Amino acid sequence: MTRVKTGTVSKKRHKKVLKAAKGYFGSKHRLYRTAKEQLMHSGQYAFRDRKQKKRDFRKLWITRINAACRENEISYSRFISGLNKAGVDVNRKMLSEIAINDPKAFTELVKVAKAGLDGKAKAAPKEVKNEIVKGTKKEVKTEAKKEEKVEEKKEVKKATTKKVDYSSMTVAELKELASKKKIEGASKMKKAELVEALSK
Repeated sequence: MTRVKTGTVSKKRHKKVLKAAKGYFGSKHRLYRTAKEQLMHSGQYAFRDRKQKKRDFRKLWITRINAACRENEISYSRFISGLNKAGVDVNRKMLSEIAINDPKAFTELVKVAKAGLDGKAKAAPKEVKNEIVKGTKKEVKTEAKKEEKVEEKKEVKKATTKKVDYSSMTVAELKELASKKKIEGASKMKKAELVEALSK
């Protein structure tokens, strides 16, 4: 059998590992063996912490909501329970953002939660729901799209109601309009005939 040299392949593999280990401390970014070992550990930590990150953020959101609740003289658990009884479905991320950026809206949510705990509020008031909805980006986008559609419809109606001056158009333009309106024999008609047919 012929001898197969693996020098180039090994070099390529080593370079790939060392490139991935760039920035590691000491020999972990210089020596292939220690770099490879460190990369294996790094991969395990990354896999573990992708799950841990979600838990950490939830803890952070709860801490922020709890701090805002204490300012409004209610505990976190009672606040969440009150919101559930009042029928307000807002995730903890959004609640923490409201607590930081809009304390007035948060105090209104606290009032709703207290009413829900007392059994007075079966569902959240429309004003509070609207404020929560306005805070989300998706709802704002849908509202803007609806407004755009309404404006487009108005413009189309205006365009249809306006009278078109066919006599100022060229024969080619008139023939195009006639073909769109499906007028028979439009290609053989003269300008005056086309104007007459389109103005009907």
